[in-house]
Amino acid sequence: MLSKRAQSIEEPLTIGMSRRSREFTQQGIEIINLSLGEPDFNTPEPIKEAAIKAIQDNFSHYTAVSGYLELRQAICDKFKRDNNLHYTAEQIVVSTGAKQSIANAYLCLLDPEDEVIIPVPYWVTYVEFLKIINAKPVIIQTSIDTNFKLTARELEKHITPKTKLIIFSSPSNPTGSIYSYEELSEWVKVLEKYPNIFIISDEIYEHVNYVSKHHSIAQFENINERVILIHGVSKGYAMTGWRGGILAGPKWLAQACDKIQGQFTSATSSITQKAMYKAMQIDIDIYVKPMVDAFKKRRDMVYDKLKDIKGFKTNLPEGAFYFFIEVSELFGRQYQRKTIRNGTDLSFYLLEEAKVSVVPGAAFGNDNYIRISYATSDMLLEKAMLQIKTAIDKLQ
Repeated sequence: MLSKRAQSIEEPLTIGMSRRSREFTQQGIEIINLSLGEPDFNTPEPIKEAAIKAIQDNFSHYTAVSGYLELRQAICDKFKRDNNLHYTAEQIVVSTGAKQSIANAYLCLLDPEDEVIIPVPYWVTYVEFLKIINAKPVIIQTSIDTNFKLTARELEKHITPKTKLIIFSSPSNPTGSIYSYEELSEWVKVLEKYPNIFIISDEIYEHVNYVSKHHSIAQFENINERVILIHGVSKGYAMTGWRGGILAGPKWLAQACDKIQGQFTSATSSITQKAMYKAMQIDIDIYVKPMVDAFKKRRDMVYDKLKDIKGFKTNLPEGAFYFFIEVSELFGRQYQRKTIRNGTDLSFYLLEEAKVSVVPGAAFGNDNYIRISYATSDMLLEKAMLQIKTAIDKLQ
């Protein structure tokens, strides 16, 4: 007797593959899980200490829905210090993770039949949550040959009178691609012509960047009143389980998000907020850069291994901690009467034969690909790459 809305929503394949991995593990079968994008590092000590102190100080009561004032001001200070972006505390909404921040923005901006431009590949929730609102995703395919980036020309081709929003991530999940200042400025030239279109810029992986200074589309003053910046502490600060998300945008939208969130969850955990407050202040070079350096080392190692696997085609990611691998050359091949027809088939084949969990590209809008996460130890990555190669070599 489920509602049509509930029936229309799919379980995220990232979570589904992780659940399937656990089922194998419960049967005593060792699975190397490369499906979840979760840093294998611990939360930095100063952040944990701040949370412990908050508990000891009995900071355990309701805060303002958008987060307590000092935290929102610290977030503004972070944006000014790191990104030269100028926000006031009234423009910040703290949530229970970047997913909720995106959901808040969707619910406040979109009506049924509004169109949302989404470059492929995309983070799984971008499309699924639109089903709840009955808004229409306008999917634009990109490819490995263009480093998975949407050109300004392609963007403009898909704008219609119903276009209300565009959403993208940089650094990207699942590709690791990063939009440069020049590429964003070309987008801005297009978006200047359409003052009724809003932009959600998902920058949760800001700190996991191997190539250049992070650039936000919010830095362009002529459109920044239409930019909703999504951030959080999960990825850069190894705080996935704390559930702390951030939305920054125009004051009127922040006020609307406060109202929406007040009916769903109210404020984020007060203890998480104290931890986030400390995260906004810690020395990135001391507590975050060593994690990023480790990710980069793993990226380079995995890239060398992937190049030796026949049928895999990949680029060198510029950030985040994923490879989005083109695997269509393997379609039609078989092993023990099992035929690989798409990335989903290959993902289940690798789970069963290589004992490695990856995510089908279908989760991100293109089933010619698979995604692997390298946010795990060097030893496990080395072992996983060997087991994947052995399994792929068996395909005829």
